[in-house]
Amino acid sequence: MNEVLVTGLLILALFALLGSGVWIGLTLAGVAWLGMEVFSSRSGGDAMAVTVWGAASSWTLTALPLFVWMGEILFRTKLSESMFRGLAPWVNGLPGRLLHTNIIGSTIFAAVSGSSAATCATIGKMTIPELTGRGYPPEKIVGSLGGASTLGLLIPPSIIMIVYGVAAEVSIAKLFVAGVVPGLLLAVLFSGSIVVWSLLNPDKVPQSDVRMTLRQKLAESRHLIPVVLLIGGVVGAIYTGVATATEAAAIGVVGAMVLSASQGSLTWATFRESLLGATRMYCMIALILAGAAFLTLAMGYIGLPRHLAEWVGGLGLSPGQLLVALALFFILLGCFLDGISMIVLTMGVLLPTVSAAGIDLIWFGIFVVIVVEMAQITPPVGFNLFVLQGMTQRDIGWIAKACLPYFLLMVLAVSLLYWFPGLVTWLPSRM
Repeated sequence: MNEVLVTGLLILALFALLGSGVWIGLTLAGVAWLGMEVFSSRSGGDAMAVTVWGAASSWTLTALPLFVWMGEILFRTKLSESMFRGLAPWVNGLPGRLLHTNIIGSTIFAAVSGSSAATCATIGKMTIPELTGRGYPPEKIVGSLGGASTLGLLIPPSIIMIVYGVAAEVSIAKLFVAGVVPGLLLAVLFSGSIVVWSLLNPDKVPQSDVRMTLRQKLAESRHLIPVVLLIGGVVGAIYTGVATATEAAAIGVVGAMVLSASQGSLTWATFRESLLGATRMYCMIALILAGAAFLTLAMGYIGLPRHLAEWVGGLGLSPGQLLVALALFFILLGCFLDGISMIVLTMGVLLPTVSAAGIDLIWFGIFVVIVVEMAQITPPVGFNLFVLQGMTQRDIGWIAKACLPYFLLMVLAVSLLYWFPGLVTWLPSRM
């Protein structure tokens, strides 16, 4: 049967099942089984059993539930309150003043969370009431938080990087290190946009009501010490080669528990809630990964990746044109699927084409993560938009409009990484 027709039928089945409310992982496995049974000579049952078991028992994937658990523990501590107290004195003198706490707070928490939704919820609970009460414009509060919280996907440790690393069979430690400079670049772009806006609109920025001496600022900065030590322990263990990503994740969990205990937040109830929350999230992710692994196998038997690679190769696209096409494809896909689903659903098909174009897979991983970040703030299925809507009760369209400038800044960041690939590849090359 014509490959285009097979692809169309499978995509139709995929969206029909997703639209009917079937879980994403079960949908992927179901479409894979249908494809193997109808369009290949291989039996789908035993292939499903072997593939699902292999995907679920991967040692590399062990880091994922540990980082999720670390984020859940910190989500229930006094970390956010301490971060605001430590950051506020230093940004009060900058153009834009306390709006920068959204950017810097998200950047710091991203390094101990790995999830953009958790970053958005945690920092939002801290800054939205504070900034609203001080008279900052609502669209700037929500927009800067929605844009900056996407850094939870890029700044290590990142859950989605682990998923990509498993799918692309590349070093997760190198992916983590590769995300540091692009993550900081985005944070600088976000803060720079606030500076420019505040200089153009000085009347919209509330005047500072607190004057602090340098000694007082340094005293307040002590509240940042615990989280800085935790970040340094996790990222430093990976960068120096002392620990693998999985071992660093275990260090992070222990560190989060120590931090929680020292703040008096570690009770049996919070321990149980954090463990159950991490278990629920990981089970969801693991089911999606297992279904996607089976779908990748089924596509291999049907021959779709090879035909797609041949078709794209026949178009004669340059690497730059290919990346533009893939960016548009991921942004469109992000209107319907979450980031992890996008990664696991497409990598098996796209990676052969990307490799054939001579694109470094570590660099491509960072590229994909940033494009997926864009999808986090694009309706109708932008996870950060849902989180912000729950906290502000604003309309999704209004929130998306507030986040639009940060979407455009991510486009600029991707362009800079294309023209200066060393921003991504320099640190990993030194490991």
